[in-house]
Amino acid sequence: MLTNRLQSAVLTLALVLACAALPVWADRDSDDDRGRREQPRRGPEQREGQQRTNEQRETQHRATEQRETQHRATEQRETQRRDNVRRDAAIKRPPGYVLDNRYRHDRYYPPRGQAVPILPKDHRVVPYRGENYYFHSGVWYRHSESRFVVILPPIGLVAPFLPPFYTTVWVGGLPYYYAGGVYYTWYPEERGYVVAQAPPESEVSEQTAAENQLFIYPKMGQNEQQQATDRYQCHRWAADQTGFDPTQPGGNVAESQIDSKRDDYRRAMKACLEARGYSVQ
Repeated sequence: MLTNRLQSAVLTLALVLACAALPVWADRDSDDDRGRREQPRRGPEQREGQQRTNEQRETQHRATEQRETQHRATEQRETQRRDNVRRDAAIKRPPGYVLDNRYRHDRYYPPRGQAVPILPKDHRVVPYRGENYYFHSGVWYRHSESRFVVILPPIGLVAPFLPPFYTTVWVGGLPYYYAGGVYYTWYPEERGYVVAQAPPESEVSEQTAAENQLFIYPKMGQNEQQQATDRYQCHRWAADQTGFDPTQPGGNVAESQIDSKRDDYRRAMKACLEARGYSVQ
């Protein structure tokens, strides 16, 4: 009997608790439904606008990553270049040699006046005005008693070759080839390279004809040697016609005439080269 009464009491209590919980769950469901109904629905224009914004952000992100990648690559190349220069300096710099970094030439040479008892095996001999001069890897020597002394070669000496390492600079639209303190220009009459006087620094450019605003392009497939010959011959003709020579200090004219004579020289060079099948700008 007592057991039946306890079971009835438990069932009654469970029923009361279940009935009390129904309004709470109903209110919770109603709040969830109300919240979902109150959220604004996005129209097609809003969705398209959001999509464009996302695409712009993605594009900006990719552009930023690309710039950072390029910057890192540039830094790596520059670091590698400096490392190579230092490595070459450590490996290839013989004792007593000095760095020639004019026009970013960045090569090592023995100082003038240094004497050696014998020449390198693969040196070359260049006769000039009854005397022999000796060349090896950009360095010139002259025999003195029982030794060979490092020198600057005489102006006007013509060599049938260029040094194995040289830097091209431009003077008045003409290429000069620089190595170890020596300037060379192509000499078509002798089919070789003449040792030239150092041109005025104010007229030297490391960029192709940039100083004189002459940009020359072959239209008939002229090779490099033919281009050098044409440049040289047009330079000589233009200098003769105008009296202005950009390879000489002050153009070899009075200071008051430099600007006007330089313009005359450029026009003469342009006319001569165009007549030989070049586009000149």
